[in-house]
Amino acid sequence: MAAEYTEDSIRSLDWKEHIRLRPGMYIGKMGNGSSPDDGVYILLKEVLDNSIDEYVMGNGKTIEVTVKNNKVSVRDFGRGIPLGKVIDCVSKINTGAKYDSKVFKKSVGLNGVGTKAANALSSYFCIRSIRDSKSKFAEFSQGELTNDEDIQENTSRKGTKVSFIPDESLFGKYRFINEYIEKMMWNYCYLNPGLTIMFNGEKFYSEKGLYDLLDQNTEAEMLYPIIHLKGEDIEVAITHCKNQYSEQYYSFVNGQHTVQGGTHQIAFREAIVKTIREHFNKNFDASDVRQAVNAALSIKVMEPIFESQTKTKLGSTEMEPDGISVRAFVNDFLKTELDNYLHRNTDVSEVIEKKIKQAEYERKAMAGVKKLAKERAKKANLHNKKLRDCRVHYNDQKKEERYETTIFITEGDSASGSITKTRDIKTQAVFSLRGKPLNSFGLSKKIVYENEEFNLLQSALNIEQGIDELRYNKIVIATDADVDGMHIRLLLITFFLQFFPELVKEGHVYVLETPLFRVRNKKKTFYCYSLEEKQKAMEELGKNPEITRFKGLGEISPDEFKYFIGKDMRLEPVILGKDNKIQEILTFFMGKNTHERQNFIIDNLRVEEEVDQ
Repeated sequence: MAAEYTEDSIRSLDWKEHIRLRPGMYIGKMGNGSSPDDGVYILLKEVLDNSIDEYVMGNGKTIEVTVKNNKVSVRDFGRGIPLGKVIDCVSKINTGAKYDSKVFKKSVGLNGVGTKAANALSSYFCIRSIRDSKSKFAEFSQGELTNDEDIQENTSRKGTKVSFIPDESLFGKYRFINEYIEKMMWNYCYLNPGLTIMFNGEKFYSEKGLYDLLDQNTEAEMLYPIIHLKGEDIEVAITHCKNQYSEQYYSFVNGQHTVQGGTHQIAFREAIVKTIREHFNKNFDASDVRQAVNAALSIKVMEPIFESQTKTKLGSTEMEPDGISVRAFVNDFLKTELDNYLHRNTDVSEVIEKKIKQAEYERKAMAGVKKLAKERAKKANLHNKKLRDCRVHYNDQKKEERYETTIFITEGDSASGSITKTRDIKTQAVFSLRGKPLNSFGLSKKIVYENEEFNLLQSALNIEQGIDELRYNKIVIATDADVDGMHIRLLLITFFLQFFPELVKEGHVYVLETPLFRVRNKKKTFYCYSLEEKQKAMEELGKNPEITRFKGLGEISPDEFKYFIGKDMRLEPVILGKDNKIQEILTFFMGKNTHERQNFIIDNLRVEEEVDQ
C-alpha cells in the first residue's frame, strides 16, 4: 500500500538538522581521517579559514592550532567577533561578515556556512570571542546551545578561539593524521608570508611565499633557480628539474589548495607553453615544454565558484563578475612577466631551451616503444582480463562521482575474485597483478612501456600524460599480510615513487588493512586487526572461541570481504614524511643490499613471527 501524501508529509528542518542529515552538501564527504579531504579536516579548515581571513585583512599575525585526542582548537588574535553576534555567527545560516565585500573582498568562502557545519557536526563545540576588554563564551552539542554565558570582563588579547570534537555518531571511529594537518599549515603560511601558525607547539612560517613552497617541496635537482613572479591577485613560482618525467603543480585560489586544479591551473599550463613558444619563436610540443615542470600558482578571485563544497577545484571562468576571464588574466601575466624574466636572464632561457630539446629527443625515441605498448595493451583486452572497471564515467554530468572512486590492486585470482564479487560495482574497480612486479628502482621510464604489468597498470589509471586525468581518486594496494604480500606492496610503491611521485604526494595511494584474525563462536564474530584486538575478542566471547589466522586475502570469502571494503574499510595512507626524500627511501629499501637494511628486515620479521602466534 502506497504511503499517504498529505500536508503532514511536508517537514521543515532547522539549520543543524539539515546539516547533520545531509553533511555531504556542506563538507563534501565524511570519511575516517585516512584521506586528506575527509570531513574532519574540512571542519578544521573551515574554522581556520576565518582566522586566516582576519590575518589577510591585517588583524593578528599569529594563529594557534592544537589537535589532541580528537579535540581541535583554533585561536587567533584578530578583531574578535562582535560579542552580541557570537552565537548567531556559529548557529544561524546566512549570518556573517563575509557578505560585506568591503570587509572580506577575496575570502576563501563567502557562504557563511563553514563554522556552522563544524558546530552542527561536532559532539562538542565552543567559541569565545574577546574584544574591547570583554568576552563572550558559548557551548554547543550537535549544534544545540548548551551554555550561553553572559558577557564578562576579560583582559586577554583580543581574538577568537573555537574548539570542537567531531561527532563519532556521524564520522565513526576517525583519527587525525598529523602529516595532513602539517601540510595544511604549511600551505597557509606559504600563501600568507609573515603569518605564524603554531601547531601543537611547532612553528610554521614562510618569508618568501610560493618560492619557499617550491624550494621545500622539490626533491629533484633544479636545472635553474626558481623563477618567482608576483602581481596583483597572482603569484607564481616555476622551475624545471633533472631526471623527472612528470609535471608537478601546486595551485591555490584565495588561499584554498585546489588539489584537483580547475580553470586557473588549466590556464597556467596553457600559458607556460604559449609564452615559451613565443619567446623562442618555435612551435615546441606542449608535452616537451612542460616535462619536469615544478610550479606553484596562487590567484585571488572575487566570489569564486568551486565545483564542490570542499573547494578543491575551481570552476570560475572570470576573475570577478563581468570581469576578465581567468584564462586571459593568467596568460597576460605570464606573457609579460615570464617573458621579461627570460629576456633578462638569458642563462636560464638557454637551460630551458636545452631541456625542451632533450625532452623532444626522448619523446621521439620513445615513440616506437609507446606504440608497441599500446598495441600490447589492446591485445591484452585490458578491460576484461586485467581490469574489472567501475561504472562511473567521468564527464561533466558526473564530476562529483569521480572523487568517490577506488581501484584495488590485488595479487592472484582468488583475492581479485573475492573483491570483485563483493565490491561496489559503481565506484570500485579491481586490477589483478600476475606475480611480483619488477623492481623499477633506478630504471628509466622506458621500462613502464616495455613491462606488461606496468604498462597495463599505467593505462588502467590513465596517467601516461600526468595525473590530471587520473581515473580513480584512491589507489588501494590490496596484498596479503605476509612477507610476499609486503614485498609486492613495496614494489608497487617503488613504481609509483619512481615514475609518478605526485600520486603519493597528492594523497592518492593507500594500503588496504584486512584482519589478521577471525574470532567467533555460534553467536558472535569479531574481525581483529591486531593481537590486542584478538585478545579483547577472546575475553568477550569466553571459553574456546574459534580462532582463524588469515594468511592471505584469498582465504577471506566474498561474504566476509563486504565488511572490509565497504563503509568501514580501513585504509592506511602512503605518506611521505616531511624529512623523507624519495631517492633516499628508494635507495635504502630497493637499492644494493646494506647492513642497515638487513637489520631492518630482521627486526620486521620478528614482528611477523609475533603476529602468527
